[in-house]
Amino acid sequence: MTSVCDLVGSFGRVMGPLFAQYLPQFLPPICNFAKSSRPASDRAMAIGCLGELAQELGEAIKDYWKSIFLPGILAGLSDEESNVKRNAAFCAGVCCEGLGEVAVADYGQLLQAVGQLFSIDHNSGDTPAAAVDNACACMCRMIMASPTNMPVSQVLPVVLSKLPLKNDMTENETVYKCLLGLIQMNNVDALANKAEIKRVFTESLAEDSRVDDENKEKLKLALPTLG
Repeated sequence: MTSVCDLVGSFGRVMGPLFAQYLPQFLPPICNFAKSSRPASDRAMAIGCLGELAQELGEAIKDYWKSIFLPGILAGLSDEESNVKRNAAFCAGVCCEGLGEVAVADYGQLLQAVGQLFSIDHNSGDTPAAAVDNACACMCRMIMASPTNMPVSQVLPVVLSKLPLKNDMTENETVYKCLLGLIQMNNVDALANKAEIKRVFTESLAEDSRVDDENKEKLKLALPTLG
């Protein structure tokens, strides 16, 4: 099944939204592997596949949001395994990013479910750390997708407290794009958390930081504006 999910993801990347016409054939067997009766590796693989499809197809998944993606995400976020939680948080973020206003009505329950991941000890191993990292990126994607529908004043301090990212460096671009965007807009909540943002940027620019050079350059340019 891993090979099948890889293939489905490849089709999504190549065809983009056009692949949506084939979702009725592919989604049911993928969801079978997400059931609680399946091993954790299967559950993680299935929700990871849904996340990849959401990322590549964008708004084209809207007909399956309420029936497939949202229930799968909520089940994954409440899973006992960190790897399943991690993939579910990624899926939640890219769904909100791609669906825009379509997903706004469900922000409340998504925030509650994703918020539980911030209680995970990110020092307890790579997989728990990755789950927290993906929770941070999810919140950032939700803020960028619909900032007026996010309680930024409540969410931003929680996210900042877990930064810089500890494990999943692929999400640095998402996190810093969000933070830099808030700063450029003179967002009132970003200004209220300016000291914490400065700390995050400074730590991200340290010699031993795992942040890539491209993002470091952006942070260097922004740091003087934080005082």
